[in-house]
Amino acid sequence: MISNRELFLKNTAQTSSSPRLFEIVKAEGIYLYGPNGERYLDLVSGFNVSNIGHRHPEVLAAIQQQLEKYLHVTVYGEFIQAPQVQFATELLATLPPSFGSVYFTNSGAEAVEGSMKIAKKYTERRQIIAAEKAYHGSTQGALSLIGNPAYQEAYAPLLPEIEFIQFNNLSSLGIITNQTAAVIVEAIQGEAGVRVPSTEFMQALRRKCDDTGAILIFDEIQTGFGRTGKMFAFEHFGIVPDVLMLAKGIGGGMPLGAFVARKEIMDVIKDNPMLGHITTFGGHPVSCAAALASLHVIQNEKLLDSVETKAALFRNELTHPKIKEIRGMGLMMCLQLETFEQVYQVSSFCAEHGVMIDWYLHCETALRIAPPLTISEVEIKHACEIIRQGVEKFA
Repeated sequence: MISNRELFLKNTAQTSSSPRLFEIVKAEGIYLYGPNGERYLDLVSGFNVSNIGHRHPEVLAAIQQQLEKYLHVTVYGEFIQAPQVQFATELLATLPPSFGSVYFTNSGAEAVEGSMKIAKKYTERRQIIAAEKAYHGSTQGALSLIGNPAYQEAYAPLLPEIEFIQFNNLSSLGIITNQTAAVIVEAIQGEAGVRVPSTEFMQALRRKCDDTGAILIFDEIQTGFGRTGKMFAFEHFGIVPDVLMLAKGIGGGMPLGAFVARKEIMDVIKDNPMLGHITTFGGHPVSCAAALASLHVIQNEKLLDSVETKAALFRNELTHPKIKEIRGMGLMMCLQLETFEQVYQVSSFCAEHGVMIDWYLHCETALRIAPPLTISEVEIKHACEIIRQGVEKFA
C-alpha cells in the first residue's frame, strides 16, 4: 500500500526540494499528533494562525451551527449573510472609529491586492512604497512588495512604480512624496526575523503620509488578533493606519483575510467600474462564523492579559550564551543563532523531542517562536528545556 508520504511527494506540488515531511493526523489545543502516536508541542501555530490553539471547542461549535444553515451561496458582497455582517460589526467595534468598512477575502495576499487597488484609486496615484525584507504574500502584486530580489527575479516583470524604504530607518522616509499612493509596512516585520520598529519611526511614518497625502497601510496578517499582547500591533505605537490588512489568526483556523479602511476609501470600488474588486469565496460564511467565535474566545478568556507574562517567561527560560539575541514583541519572537545549519539542527532536534519550531523566509539564522496564546507556563518551561538542549548540542 502506498503511504501518504509517497502520495504527498508524487501528487502534491512541492514548495521546496526538502519539505519537512511531518505527517499530522490530529491537532488539539497546542499539540499536533502524528500517525504513530507522536505528539508535538506547537510553537509555530500554523505560522501565527492558531492563536487560540487548534480546534477550540467554541470555534468547532460555531462551524457546526453554520454548516446546518448554508455554505457558499454567492459571490462576496451581493447577499446579506449573517456571519459576515456579525463578524464585520464586532471586528469594527475592536478598532478605532476611523475604520468604517471591512472587505473579506480568502487570504492575506488577497487583502494586500485589494488594499493596493483602493489606495491607487482613492489617491489617483500609482507609486507604492514598501520596505526592504518585507513579506506580504506570493501573488504577483504582493510579491512586488517583498523587497528581496532573490524572490522576485524569476517572476519579473512585476508591478512598476514600487520603491522601498529601509524598515525602522528615519532617513529613508524622504522617498515618500505627493506622488505616492500608499506606503505598505508590516507593523512588525515577520519573515525578516521579527524586527520591531521604534515608536519614533512609526510616528514619523504616520506624519510623512499625512504630509504627502499617501495612504498608510499596515500589514497585520501575522501580528493581528493578540499575537503581540494587544489585539492589533499598531496600538503599541500610538498611531492609526488608514488601511489595515488581516488574515492568519483572524479565522480561528479557517481560511479568511480582510482589509479594513475608512469608508470613503473603501467606497471607491463600488463604481467606475462597478464591481471594481470582487471575490467568489472571500468571507466564506463558515470562516466568518469561526472568526467571530475566535474573537469571542480572545475576549472572554482574556487571552491578551497573559501574553506579556508568558513572553517574559520564554525570555527568561531561553537565556543561553549561544543564543545571540531574542527579538520580538509578545508571543511573536525569534532566537538568533549563527548559521542556518545550527537552526536546522536545533529545529530537527526539537521536533524529535516533541517540540515543533521553524525559521524565517528572510532570516534563516533565527528560530521562530510563536505558540498559541493559550500555552501554559508549564508547557513553556518544558518547551524551553528542549530548545536549550538543542542549542547546547548544535549551536
